[in-house]
Amino acid sequence: QVQLVESGGGLVQSGGSLRLSCAASGRSVSSYVMGWFRQAPGKEREFVGGMLWNGRSTYSEDLVKGRFIISRENAKNTVYLQMNSLMPEDTAVYYCASSVSRVRVGVRSSDYDSWGQGTQVTVSS
Repeated sequence: QVQLVESGGGLVQSGGSLRLSCAASGRSVSSYVMGWFRQAPGKEREFVGGMLWNGRSTYSEDLVKGRFIISRENAKNTVYLQMNSLMPEDTAVYYCASSVSRVRVGVRSSDYDSWGQGTQVTVSS
């Protein structure tokens, strides 16, 4: 059974940074696609970015605008989302997700079969 636990959310001022962590068990983050999504109040869950088994990442550039970076630490079976230059519109619950795919970073929630509980990120203006 795959379990994902996010941490690192919080309250930050506009222009600040946060690093979210997603600790996985039951599936290796270096063997399958890992994704990050977010959901703001009253809005649909949206794709932020994802990482392939080989470490290559892809992002929703309209959303990220070069500010976010996904990385991982294989020894800890953990994926990270480094968020810089945060803006109030980045306020949302952020989720990590795991896919059974290795070679394609899906952008839909249905592309992932396991989810974390989410961590709240609030950016004040």
